[in-house]
Amino acid sequence: MSVGMSLTGLAASVHFTKGYLSKVENGKARVNRELAKACDQALGAGGELLALVAESAFPARRSAGGIVGLPDGGRYFVGRETELETLSALLLGPDDARVGVVHGMAGAGKTALAVAAARRVADTFPDGCLFFDLRGHTPGAVELSPGEALHRLLRLLDVPADQLPADEDGLANLVRDQLRGRRMILVLDNVRSAEQIRAITDGETSSRILVTSRGRLPALDDAWHFPVGVLPPADAVRLLRSVAGDHAPDEDEVATEIVRHCGRLPLAVRIVAARFVAGGWTAAKLRDRLADETTRLGALEDGERSVASAFAVSYEALPGDQRRLLGLLALHPAAAAETGSVEALAGLDAGEADRLVDRLHDAHLVVRDERGYVELHDLMRTFAARHALPQVEPEDRDIAVRRLVEHLVAITVAADELVEPHRFRPPTGLPAPAAAPFSDADGALAWLGAQWPVLADIVDSAARHGLYDRCWQLAFVLRAFFFREKLFEPWIRTHERALEAARAAADPGATGMILNNLGMAHIEAGDAGTAVRCHQQAQEQFALAGDDRGSIDALSSLAWARLYRGEAEPALADLRTVLAVYRRTGRTRNVVIALRGIALAAVALGRFPEALAAAEEASGLAQLPVDRAMSASCEAWVHFRAGRWEDASRGYRRAAEVADDAGSEYERARALTGLGNASAARGNRPEAERWWAEADAYRVTLNPAVLGEAEYRSRPAFAE
Repeated sequence: MSVGMSLTGLAASVHFTKGYLSKVENGKARVNRELAKACDQALGAGGELLALVAESAFPARRSAGGIVGLPDGGRYFVGRETELETLSALLLGPDDARVGVVHGMAGAGKTALAVAAARRVADTFPDGCLFFDLRGHTPGAVELSPGEALHRLLRLLDVPADQLPADEDGLANLVRDQLRGRRMILVLDNVRSAEQIRAITDGETSSRILVTSRGRLPALDDAWHFPVGVLPPADAVRLLRSVAGDHAPDEDEVATEIVRHCGRLPLAVRIVAARFVAGGWTAAKLRDRLADETTRLGALEDGERSVASAFAVSYEALPGDQRRLLGLLALHPAAAAETGSVEALAGLDAGEADRLVDRLHDAHLVVRDERGYVELHDLMRTFAARHALPQVEPEDRDIAVRRLVEHLVAITVAADELVEPHRFRPPTGLPAPAAAPFSDADGALAWLGAQWPVLADIVDSAARHGLYDRCWQLAFVLRAFFFREKLFEPWIRTHERALEAARAAADPGATGMILNNLGMAHIEAGDAGTAVRCHQQAQEQFALAGDDRGSIDALSSLAWARLYRGEAEPALADLRTVLAVYRRTGRTRNVVIALRGIALAAVALGRFPEALAAAEEASGLAQLPVDRAMSASCEAWVHFRAGRWEDASRGYRRAAEVADDAGSEYERARALTGLGNASAARGNRPEAERWWAEADAYRVTLNPAVLGEAEYRSRPAFAE
């Protein structure tokens, strides 16, 4: 049908521009229902043109000129197979899940993953795939405003410039209209806030909008969220080798160390790989640079890319209170801090600390998990120490350390009181914690088991900041746990540091207590000679302090050291002396310990009736489960040395049961070893081997220098 109307005349009749109609004529713009209706009326088509559009009979074409504008995914998209499959499936999901947010910390590879997923499903979206960098976290660039983002999208959707509304609401309405009924993918990369893209995401469309951001963007209520973490170790090594090629380290162990120091962050791994390609670095030298926290961030830049610069963009966008908290978190000795420790560092109540942590969590600067821990990625922790912490006033830093140390001392004392209520602890002057992360002895023991590495580092931190009293107090309280778990290295390390602090504080009483504890550690580690020297020095310090209680404790410990050094007679004499004092002063637990020592010394001297009487009394007086287990084994040991094998077996069985109830693998392994010894002494080698194998399964070290059961098992007659 022809009506002889020119393009200019048609444009005037339908109130669309001539330029736009020309694009429709040439297939460069999509015909919508409004244009079809206007043309139908102007040309007198009787509804035929409108029907063509409604029935999709009009020659279909892809919006945005059929553009597939996704950037090249690159040759080195390594790993992420599971994430890629999941993300691709989400893009093909129902229309009510049209918006997704791919979020993670700077350098995690969010854009690469989003582009790879969009490419994988692009054929399912016939109207095109568009990519927009909204510059939300681009160093040195100004982020796109919501209006600019809308304007750029409409231009790529072939809306003529002269038809673009001047106001943001008008642009938003037009975007929603353009997207309605179309099926395309929009990758909105590098988005800072939900507000930046809200007008694009809240329309009705069959398209998919995939957002990448360093923020979690929780304000996008209708979106699904896809977190991107660091690479698994094997994939991180694969990425290093893929990018570095023949220049990559030959040794797998070195490559694994390098990616570990990179925090398995894809950006960091790529930068290191580029350094290998550029040359001038051996694998060992670069590994050492990365291992040193003072040079790590400097090694993670290549002139154009920088981990520190990427982190700095996120940091500089924070308000002052969040910057301060990020800096203070670097003072915590471990990457993961309990929320109570975070509150102590910041000097804030729970509600305000929660608010700040939530904001840092949303920005992927920290991770807050369901256990109540706040964790920094290793590289973020290094960045915080180098860039954020120096911005905190020195006085503020010092006060924060004091608050953290005192918080952890108070919590540790509370835990120790639950686990060992009868043990002596020097007063700290600190109030009991208002809320502790445990409520009973089992919970307290579990907390100590999880936190002791942090607490050991806090001992060192307290000393470095001149908090000498808190340093030795914390070390002293930790001794009971270290003894129970036979953790000799941290026991000795913390007490050597505490000894320096006690001496710096010019406190002879504290010095004596720490020396006494240190001697006990050396006894347990099998170094009786060093233990004797420590206890002798402890006696001298207690004498200077006029501390009679300390002096008698040092004498008791010295007696044990002499016993293990083979001096049973003087040890027995000293133990009888301290036993009398402990009985007189009502120190029941110390009575039990002295009785066990007397039993062992008497056995060494062949005085079995005296030994058995002391061991049986110790068993009857023992209050704590672990003390009952130790006393039962002591009693069984007396029977064993006296040649009463059946009595020894019964005693060790009882000791094993009590040790199991006490949760002490060490004491159970000791009792099982004793059972094996008794079986071997009766000539039942197969039974002995079974008991010993069960003892070995606990993977605890039973030192023959301090444990008779271990010494007997190691004898040539038993070690066939």
